[in-house]
Amino acid sequence: MGVTRTPRGKWIEEGLRALAGGGPEAVRIEVLAQALGVSKGGFYGYFQGRGALLDEMLDTWERATTEAVIDRVESGGGDARARLERLFTLVVDLGGGPATGVALDLAIRDWARRDEDVAQRLRRVDNRRMDYLRTLFREFCPDEDDVEVRCMLTFSVRLGSYVVAADHGAHSRAEVMDLTRKWLLR
Repeated sequence: MGVTRTPRGKWIEEGLRALAGGGPEAVRIEVLAQALGVSKGGFYGYFQGRGALLDEMLDTWERATTEAVIDRVESGGGDARARLERLFTLVVDLGGGPATGVALDLAIRDWARRDEDVAQRLRRVDNRRMDYLRTLFREFCPDEDDVEVRCMLTFSVRLGSYVVAADHGAHSRAEVMDLTRKWLLR
């Protein structure tokens, strides 16, 4: 009877969890193997080393947060406002996935401050996200300045809402987020 190997994707998922929780320093082969309940020997059947794993983790994150999201939003059809509604809902729903979520996004942003290759990749991802938002907002906003402001606010709210600890008076955070969504789509 053959030995069951831990699938390659499981190593990447666990690496992304570790990255989201503790930055790139937390992505250590021994720690990942322990979390997966396997020996680290199986790791080397898939990856040349830690650097190869980190590259594949970033590839997985990039696909999951750009093209996969855009494909899901576009597959539902509808006008730009309907697609933006779907995007806003989808982004909230993706919050806990191993290759998505704000914790991972913030960890990658922090990493990019110290690693130029990661910074270039992040810039590419952010530009892709902003370009997609521009195509949607342009469908109902004729003013390019208005389009750019809505895109920047949408993007900033996505990241910032998770790090801002302020109260909202008589409103809950969910109510404020709903009001923000309605304002952006007006």
